[in-house]
Amino acid sequence: MREFGFEVALCAWLEREREGVVSRQLGASSRGKRVIDVARVEPGPDFSARAAISPRSIPDRAITSDVGVGRWRYWKEAFETDSEWAKEACEEAIEVGFFERARRGGREYVRRATRYPDAWFGQVVGIENKPDLGTPGDLERQLRTDVSLALFDEVVLATESYVTRAHLNRVPREVGVWRFDPKAGTRKVIREPTSLDSAGWGIEVLNRDPARTDVAVVSSAEKARLRRRLAERAYGKGWRTYDFPGCGEVEVSEAAGTASLPYCRWKGRTVRPAAECGPTCPGHDPADAPEIDRDAERDRRTPWVRNPAGRARRQAGLDRFE
Repeated sequence: MREFGFEVALCAWLEREREGVVSRQLGASSRGKRVIDVARVEPGPDFSARAAISPRSIPDRAITSDVGVGRWRYWKEAFETDSEWAKEACEEAIEVGFFERARRGGREYVRRATRYPDAWFGQVVGIENKPDLGTPGDLERQLRTDVSLALFDEVVLATESYVTRAHLNRVPREVGVWRFDPKAGTRKVIREPTSLDSAGWGIEVLNRDPARTDVAVVSSAEKARLRRRLAERAYGKGWRTYDFPGCGEVEVSEAAGTASLPYCRWKGRTVRPAAECGPTCPGHDPADAPEIDRDAERDRRTPWVRNPAGRARRQAGLDRFE
């Protein structure tokens, strides 16, 4: 559970010290084999246009569909497939306000409520957390995959450990290294990251053993789609994805500039409620969960907009079925 406390404290620090949106535990590969601990998405020139659409993620299948702004389309003809996945993406796009719906002759037609602002995000930074470098696990393989795929503009390793030259030699030279103190909320840059070619082709490592390494070549177009999908997921998800437990020992921590972290007085540290709290905990003290509005907290601290005005357009001629 030490990694959870480290991770959310780092997210709080990034939110306080850097502009943009911060999220955690996001898919960061083309084959679903890589999950990045933390991602920070910097605003682009059209960020406000994206924020005006919805506080939730817009599904990638809806963005890449043939649904346009000015003309109604039968939804099955607007997607490459009429599978359950396409229908789910269509329904979600309607729910978040990206699509509008109309029915005619027993069929469902859709159109975009607004254009999608492709330039809403700028640089995307991936951060892998390893509080204790004494137990690296698959760290080196994960970071080498991040560098060769170059889905992120920069990749950083964040640790609480003292960083030796031996540690640095095991980390790809393109990866930046931070030493972060979650209690004090302070960061020391050990090595700056090198900018990666996020716009070019990438190589994704699929499997590796002593005799063979399987890789996949990822085109620049596919990387652009993956980056947009990750940015959308980060915008809608954020990093406060936990509920506070009903326990009198847990309080909302604001120590060291952190924000809305679940701090347990009995354990003396930040806890992961879903895994550590409940009747099985020896220190459990049944009580009402602390009252905290996580969305309001995020809205106050970041450019993410909780209640956007919406971008649905009602122009002359567009409100008639065509």
